[in-house]
Amino acid sequence: MWKKILTIIASLMLLTGMGFLLFPPVSNHIGKLQAESISDTFDKSKESAVETYKDVETAEEAREKGYIDEEGYPINEEGVRISEERIVFAIDLERLYNDSVAYNNRLKKGQGTVYDLDYSEAVLDLSDYGIYDGVYCYISAPTIGMRLPVYLGANDYMMSYGAAHLASTSLPLNDTNTNCAIAGHTGYIGRIFFDNLRGLSIGDTVTITNYWDQIDYQVIETKVVLPNNSTDVYIKKDRQLLTLITCVPAGNGLFNRYLVICEKQ
Repeated sequence: MWKKILTIIASLMLLTGMGFLLFPPVSNHIGKLQAESISDTFDKSKESAVETYKDVETAEEAREKGYIDEEGYPINEEGVRISEERIVFAIDLERLYNDSVAYNNRLKKGQGTVYDLDYSEAVLDLSDYGIYDGVYCYISAPTIGMRLPVYLGANDYMMSYGAAHLASTSLPLNDTNTNCAIAGHTGYIGRIFFDNLRGLSIGDTVTITNYWDQIDYQVIETKVVLPNNSTDVYIKKDRQLLTLITCVPAGNGLFNRYLVICEKQ
């Protein structure tokens, strides 16, 4: 009797141990698939942006008339989704582009003075432009198998879903005199964000895909800096930069910042 009980206990302990061992890789794999699915959805929305839907031209009008739900999916009169593809309006994307350019131009004149380097706030509310999933673009790096959605505002909430644009730095548009800083977690339970960032080497390609362009950058430098060192995210004259940031242990429970600095090819 006792032998059977001990055998059952041992089996349960073995299964529990296997569960702990398998959880991280399985969870990370699922997380990677989710991130790639979001990026795929972004591509579909980008490619299928419409001039009009029924008798309206903007997402705001479509929501007011009950044509789409709060996430941008088309619905019928009963409020039931009739498609799993979001409706994105061309005129909304045009407004988003113009406002993004205007933000970047203001930043060129006042970074470090007008802006106080509070990275956590979104510089634009994407829902104002009919983008209800919060994704501004996505970032990919083939050499490390990375493809992640990028949200606006480097706060804990946004960074639990993917990478995040640091407010007070340039939005990732195809323009010179810009330096877009994007942060991502390393060691986040159940998800792989910027864990493999240190696998990037000089010369590797990192790509930003937004609603208007695909921008290819080349890794030109990697470095470790103190958390309060912000000089690397500032705009450099006549250059188009992308700065990727994640945490690395500094000992005694503290963390420094690991930077991958890229420049448009």
